[in-house]
Amino acid sequence: MRLRKRSIGLVILSFIVLSATIAFILEPDTFQNWFNAFYWVMTTMATVGYGDFFAKTITGKLFTIFLYIFGIGLLSLVIGKIIDAMGELQRRRGAGTLSFHGKDHVVVINWNRKTQAAVAEILSYAPDCRIVIIDESGQHPLEQMEQVHFISGDASSDDVLLKAKIQTARAAIVFGDTRIDEASLTDGKTLLIASSLDRIAPQVHTTVEIMQEKNIQNFHHVHVNEFVLSHDAISRLAVRSALQEGNSEVITQLLSRQHGDDIYEIPRDATWHTYGDAFQALLLRGATLLSDRGDLGINRKLDQPIPGDARLYIISDDETYRQIKG
Repeated sequence: MRLRKRSIGLVILSFIVLSATIAFILEPDTFQNWFNAFYWVMTTMATVGYGDFFAKTITGKLFTIFLYIFGIGLLSLVIGKIIDAMGELQRRRGAGTLSFHGKDHVVVINWNRKTQAAVAEILSYAPDCRIVIIDESGQHPLEQMEQVHFISGDASSDDVLLKAKIQTARAAIVFGDTRIDEASLTDGKTLLIASSLDRIAPQVHTTVEIMQEKNIQNFHHVHVNEFVLSHDAISRLAVRSALQEGNSEVITQLLSRQHGDDIYEIPRDATWHTYGDAFQALLLRGATLLSDRGDLGINRKLDQPIPGDARLYIISDDETYRQIKG
């Protein structure tokens, strides 16, 4: 009962090899070679019994009875161990104690409703993308989704981040911990997580949610690629919706790929020399040139040349974007 899996495997392997050797020695004319004896032992232990080989002597039949009693029991033990191992693996996956093995995945930290929406949005962009959720709860929030891995623990801990293979991740998104009532304390915890991410994997694109805009200055010494203001963004969207009818609908389309057109980054065409060239060429294909990186004013710079390090973004539907990208 207390034998390790490796010990059990060695015992069973030795038992099968020894049994095949004994069977061949007892009835060499029946089996003709050792491999046939090995084949007979396996079919006997598996209770298949094809009947192409069988013991003909009294000694061979007694040995067959021995295999029925002990061999089948050992095989049942192996099957039981395999089932137990699979069950233990599933339990550990649900509890978030298994390390992730992979690369180019997205790490999402702190589980809440916004995290759930973020996971759905990631999968709408890249259905094959692997996602790792880190949260201090002890239960996998999306256990039914095989491509979503869960790790339980404090995301500011090195061990937890290393379990998530943060060094090989494509991006990391840190949401505010909704279990903390005080906004400043929530941003403080986010700052600790961002510091750990910057120290372990500074090359990973990191986006963090900030509860209060005034706390952004506290992140200046930490490498964070993007900040998302939580409550302030919602308040501003509500005001725009109230004062400018239809404003929120446009923003909603740009925020989610599931609604209308979306924002895409496109490669620069060698035939485009100025922003005007790119604007006109894209317009003929059904797309609108929006910005170069964060510069939304390029429609006032149509006569200016496109710099070599430009990153152009357009607004279009998915089909048009795929045609432009080639």
